[in-house]
Amino acid sequence: MLDIIDADFNDSAHGDMVVALLDEYARSPMGGSQALSDYVRANLIAELARRPTAGALLALHDGAPAGLAIYFEGFSSFACKPLLNLHDFMVSERYRRQGIAQRLLQALDAAAARRGCCKITLEVLQGNEPAKALYRKIGYQGYELAGDAGQAMFWQKKLAA
Repeated sequence: MLDIIDADFNDSAHGDMVVALLDEYARSPMGGSQALSDYVRANLIAELARRPTAGALLALHDGAPAGLAIYFEGFSSFACKPLLNLHDFMVSERYRRQGIAQRLLQALDAAAARRGCCKITLEVLQGNEPAKALYRKIGYQGYELAGDAGQAMFWQKKLAA
């Protein structure tokens, strides 16, 4: 049986599942192929708990952690409404091809609706064809304001620690 629950960052069992699933994702090629640092493992859940706009969904298959969606509420100035950014999304390798990703994304839609969000945003690696196919299948598309300006690109600038 599959259950999708809102992770409680103050529940140590939920925190352990979030960290374990995120570490599995981080170790995969689409997560950068590096384990979470000891610092992240020790501090992530407390830091997420301090942020009222942070949330996570856990997919539990017969009680075992099977998938994870970490999101943050942002704000669309053009729509003057909140939005959700899906920041980390994964299904454990042993549970893939069972519809868990779609169920997690449906639960994310419901979380966004409860918050009155106008949209959900996410980043996906250009070479992650399975993820892109899933997102397209359920209605996601590249972001653009006008066709002649092109699609938005996700950039970053790392800051010194």
